Amino acid sequence: MMNIESNVVKVAISGAAGNIGYALIPLLASGYVFGETPIELRLLEIPPALKALSGIRMELIDSAFPHLTNVICTSDPCEAFDNVDVVVLVGGYPRKQGMERKDLIQANTKIFTSMGRALNEAASPDVKVLVVANPANTNCLVALSEATSIPTKNFAALTYLDHQRAKAQIACKLGLRSAQIKNVTIWGNHSNTQFPDALSDGYYVNDNGEQVSLSSVLTADDELLDWITNEFVTTVQNRGKRVIEVRGSSSALSAAQATADCLKTWLVTGTRDGETVSMAVYNDQGYYGVQKGLVFSFPVECKDGEWYVKTGLNLSDAALKRLNITEKELVEEREDANSLISKTLPSLRLRGYSSAASTASLASSESDTDFVQLTSRI
Repeated sequence: MMNIESNVVKVAISGAAGNIGYALIPLLASGYVFGETPIELRLLEIPPALKALSGIRMELIDSAFPHLTNVICTSDPCEAFDNVDVVVLVGGYPRKQGMERKDLIQANTKIFTSMGRALNEAASPDVKVLVVANPANTNCLVALSEATSIPTKNFAALTYLDHQRAKAQIACKLGLRSAQIKNVTIWGNHSNTQFPDALSDGYYVNDNGEQVSLSSVLTADDELLDWITNEFVTTVQNRGKRVIEVRGSSSALSAAQATADCLKTWLVTGTRDGETVSMAVYNDQGYYGVQKGLVFSFPVECKDGEWYVKTGLNLSDAALKRLNITEKELVEEREDANSLISKTLPSLRLRGYSSAASTASLASSESDTDFVQLTSRI
């Protein structure tokens, strides 16, 4: 488990009054993530949402969670981030009808520049930061570029939701439980250019506890090969959009669950030997030929509150082409963010790790009005 200076884990959540925040808060307060460790919640919102936030605080008190020690509601990021152990950035500017992706990126760049500066000013260098608000990868890049006192290895963006979606699709197709599916990887961006990959390292655990390569199963006949190459990929890429079409609103429940599971795996339990999960992390090493200086989703192993990119996987030419597609989009997003930042600030900085520990596989060892709750998720 991650190191906690006191005996109470302090967790800040931005956009806490939104749908994802509302679903995430009880998972944290109940001990689902941090077990029996006492927890303090810092709930951050814009001033117009503070009344709703007070209502959530009332519900938390009424729920009598045994390990919840305190709930602080605030519209001041520095107050929320002061000496916390974990920050979950859920608040962001939602995409509106007729809005170009570049406009969405620039609107969120303003917010996450502000969040990064507040982290730099108020948070401990040991804080762990998980970005949920979209576009999550580039929002994370903007924040870590501003928070220069915090190691880049302490940041991640959420692709665990896509990871879980991919596992579930394969389980349904093969008549298995999702928990039996291991080492599926989401490569790249949390967008419809992401590459859900079951063939490079995926396997399932059968009822006898034996590992069976997904590649050996899913390429065994033409129908399954066509499915895993085409329908599976597009289904996972567009699952969030499909949920909105069917439900009428975004996938807040599954996003909150994935956030909780990501935090638990990263910071508490770690991954089991030989297992990986998907997290979007800062690429300072050029893993798998991907351009440095991007927040890119890779297969990672987790141990003692740190993530480690799993290296050495042999990717097919088809897989590498898909990585190039999602890499190109992330480069474009970074340029869009830079086009705004460069008007008043230096461009996004390439940063290196302050610790070499996270660069190798485990196998080898502006204002409050800009800060709004997340109302949509793709």
